[in-house]
Amino acid sequence: MRAIDTLHLGNPHAICSWEVDGVLIDPGPEVTLATVLTALGEGFEPRAVLLTHIHLDHAAATGRLVERWPDLEVYVHERGAPHMIDPSKLLASAERLYGDEMGRLYGEFLPVPAANVRALQGGETVLGMEVAYTPGHASHHVSYLHQSGTAFTGDVAGVLVPGTSLVLAPTPPPDIDIEVWYESLSKLEEWAPERLAITHFGPIEDPPPHLAALREALAEEADLARRLSEQEYRADLARRIEERSSGEEERQALAQAAPLEYQYAGLERYWRKRAEREAA
Repeated sequence: MRAIDTLHLGNPHAICSWEVDGVLIDPGPEVTLATVLTALGEGFEPRAVLLTHIHLDHAAATGRLVERWPDLEVYVHERGAPHMIDPSKLLASAERLYGDEMGRLYGEFLPVPAANVRALQGGETVLGMEVAYTPGHASHHVSYLHQSGTAFTGDVAGVLVPGTSLVLAPTPPPDIDIEVWYESLSKLEEWAPERLAITHFGPIEDPPPHLAALREALAEEADLARRLSEQEYRADLARRIEERSSGEEERQALAQAAPLEYQYAGLERYWRKRAEREAA
């Protein structure tokens, strides 16, 4: 198993791609693909790509990989599969968040031919890994349990940047669902993995306390977003990041892993949609 630092925007510990048994899990942004391929070494040819979800920091390099290896299979949840084949709606949504910065941050998102896409529901075993449907961060999120005991969990197991002590739940719009996220954490706990492989950033060698801390973080962030204005929420989160980071490099990695400007937006939408459901 290899954890590959994509060195996103030239900074360490922001986005991690994983390789195990020749399989790439979340290859990362297209702008960092050269870094990933260099780390994998000359002559490496991926057996397949497994995506936890299709957010650009996890999946944008996929189409470029398929362009290079036309027979490459791409595994993704069935809700995300259509957007890998035709990413126009995904990119329009992302552009509303990132605007003119999208290309600089993530590069191109090339479509993947339908013949290469393998749609997942959860419950399968593929390439020696169990698949679980784990929404909450994204409605199309899955996690993979390798036979070694490592669970590749994308963003559903949260963010913990080396050099910080802040376990953070990344909550960008539009799919945040706190109750469903708790259920997904229960699925991970039922697996009882020996370690977690998270995208932001690296291996977690003692999963139970980390997952417990993430449950607390989810509850705290949701409550703060419900009670505070956006300005107050962002100031409070910035303060906590400052207090629990050892330096500017770590704070920058957190800002790339869970951008402050989008944390509140996802939670505000969650509370608004929940109120609409309850009113109905």
